[in-house]
Amino acid sequence: MRRNGPLALIFHTIFVIVMVAPILVVCLVAFTPEGFLSLPTNGFSLRWFRAIGNYPEFIHAFWVSLGLGALSSFVALLFAVPAALAIARYRFRGRDALAALFLSPLMIPHVVLGIAFLRFFTSAGLGGSFAALIIAHVIIVFPFALRLTLAAATGMDRTVEMAAVSLGAGGWTLFRRVTLPLILPGVISGWALAFIQSFDDLTMTVFLAAPGTETLPVRMFLYIQDNIDPLVTSVSACVIAITMTALILLDRFYGLDRVLAGKGDTGR
Repeated sequence: MRRNGPLALIFHTIFVIVMVAPILVVCLVAFTPEGFLSLPTNGFSLRWFRAIGNYPEFIHAFWVSLGLGALSSFVALLFAVPAALAIARYRFRGRDALAALFLSPLMIPHVVLGIAFLRFFTSAGLGGSFAALIIAHVIIVFPFALRLTLAAATGMDRTVEMAAVSLGAGGWTLFRRVTLPLILPGVISGWALAFIQSFDDLTMTVFLAAPGTETLPVRMFLYIQDNIDPLVTSVSACVIAITMTALILLDRFYGLDRVLAGKGDTGR
């Protein structure tokens, strides 16, 4: 087995530091006792974590983001799975054009999408509604769900399906007992990536969100326009803590390797 050389180790170390340093700085600033953005050089304080309770708008926006991300990514998967299976299995006229159409939201700036969705939903009488947010988020997260599901479907062993059909498995049974378990790592990874994209989106959502449907990124963006204090860093630290806790629990009770890479071949 080849080992990484000194240059590779140095590069990886710098890469990890660059990726982790902003997160650590945000978490450290959240514990400052001062009324302005600064590192807690004079001791740690939970002042700004307690201050979150005085702003129920942040808590409401968090639940809106959570529900919007979960629902939009689930709906996107309902379209991504059959689309991925069709593109991976069949050769038909317009196949490449159809795949490019499905992935086209990745090539359009979110500012342009936000303005277009705003005009469309306003004309349709859905401006500022939660339904408009779901439709828009399904469109922008669909390519992420499709790409990972398509990768899993392309690498799937079709002989397992043929064996199930030869044993009398029907269409629904074949999909539920054979096809879906084979592509499940790609499906779950696609859902997770789509959820992250939806939860974190600001550029497009800021055009569509109304006072009752503000997501957490939009609420934080509106807050820092008028305030410069560590409250936003404490909210960010809470989101980071929730994310890390969820990943630890998922790894502890199910295993991240099974989610992201599927079950390993333990028979060898």
